[in-house]
Amino acid sequence: YINQLKEKGMPTIEAALEAGRIRLRPILMTSVATVAGALPIALGLGAGSLSRRPLGYAIVGGLIFSTLLTLYVVPAVYVIFDGLLARMRGRQPAHPSTLASAEAE
Repeated sequence: YINQLKEKGMPTIEAALEAGRIRLRPILMTSVATVAGALPIALGLGAGSLSRRPLGYAIVGGLIFSTLLTLYVVPAVYVIFDGLLARMRGRQPAHPSTLASAEAE
């Protein structure tokens, strides 16, 4: 979604923030629903649950960790790499639309 916003002319950081704001609810809803489904395994409810409890811990912990990565680390790394690519290209605009508007002036 960041790329779509950048194609519309939005700067990278603003596009990352807007995409994060828009994608926050679906990401959290999916993660919370999956964690809620795995909680009975992690809590060890039912017969034979002691052998499945470590699996439940891994599922719940992994989902929480990956959700945090998705919400915070991935957009930050995207912005960093986009800046590095811009420097490698000699600070040229990332999109042809920006280049075309600069040539028109």
